[in-house]
Amino acid sequence: MSVETIDTLVVGGGQAGIAASEHLSNRGVPHFVLERHRIAERWRSERWESLVANGPAWHDRFPGMEFMDVHGDAFAPKESVADYFVAYAEMIKAPIRCGVDVTEVRRNEGRPGFHVETSDGVFEAGNVIAATGPFQRPVLPPIIPDNVAVHQIHSNAYRNPGQLPEGNVLVVGAGSSGVQIADELLRSGREVYLSVGPHNRPPRRYRGIDFVWWLGVLGKWGSQHVERGKEHVTIAVSGANGGETIDFRDLAERGMQLVGMTKTYGEGVLTFASDLADNIAMGDADYLSVLDEADVYARRNGLDLPDDPEARKIGPMPDCGTNPTLELNLADAKVHIVLWATGYAVDFSWLKVDTFDPEGRPRHQRGISEEPGVYFLGLPWLSRRGSSFIWGVWHDARFIVDQIAIQRDYLAQLR
Repeated sequence: MSVETIDTLVVGGGQAGIAASEHLSNRGVPHFVLERHRIAERWRSERWESLVANGPAWHDRFPGMEFMDVHGDAFAPKESVADYFVAYAEMIKAPIRCGVDVTEVRRNEGRPGFHVETSDGVFEAGNVIAATGPFQRPVLPPIIPDNVAVHQIHSNAYRNPGQLPEGNVLVVGAGSSGVQIADELLRSGREVYLSVGPHNRPPRRYRGIDFVWWLGVLGKWGSQHVERGKEHVTIAVSGANGGETIDFRDLAERGMQLVGMTKTYGEGVLTFASDLADNIAMGDADYLSVLDEADVYARRNGLDLPDDPEARKIGPMPDCGTNPTLELNLADAKVHIVLWATGYAVDFSWLKVDTFDPEGRPRHQRGISEEPGVYFLGLPWLSRRGSSFIWGVWHDARFIVDQIAIQRDYLAQLR
């Protein structure tokens, strides 16, 4: 069997893999990018049809190219995002091989580098960048048994309201995905319950400027650590319908049934925590804190921005918060569908190296793993809060490739 040898092998042809390829090319590092499907496949086939980017097009992009078909202040549809990455890969002449599935990577014994098994043969690589991203294995909490007569679906398999069977819907998870899907279902005429946990809800715009700009100038994207106690706090923000500030009061006023965190199931009944009011109040506090910091920044820097008093108007707690629903009989409520917008777990089972904790999560510092020559890219909080965004991945990739180049210089002294 023939073996291809390459300095650096990038696994994954999405935004992380393309960013890595650009920086590797700029540093003159020979490399291949292996993608099991198409470039940016998850944007195309593992998202709902109406999804748009959560940030405006001027922000959610790589520095080297703007969106050609989307106004800078608009929110790119998912197909435009995927097409953007295809065009970017062509622009930088990224050496991407699509349709190649990496099945195993293990360190060579007694010599440098890694042995890589793929669906297209064997590779020998000096370095491996795992750029498969965070959306690898949908997480469905083991609350409702599979044999219960209710249709359970994860958000990664949801496409549109017409895809679902008849009946009312419970959406579990009120981050960006859960809120947008619940809103779409409500607009389609469904009766919708939404299980709301702890969340942040930044203003979509304040004083005429999008929140991504405010979080940038306030240094929020550069935060390097999740605040203690907020490890599982989601962010509720939406680019849908031209971009909206998420206020759960508005959803309740439009007829959505809000409940607290989903807890248990038994004999046809789901139970919920009595934390809905607290979770809404927590989101309000986060929202107002951003406005306060924005006002201070504008004042200190002499920015001539319009006042925005309407943004500070917080309505009363909805009745579902003051008199929370703690139990729901699914049959009585005609809830035939439970949609889990509960996130993802990583799956690096193909990477047979010693750099994972007992739960399978990678141990690394800014993407540099504990296994020399193995790097991670595209994970949330890889180096900072902004790592989850398209532009953040690009900057993380530059740092990782710099480290690869430094190690190459060291090894060159042995030749």
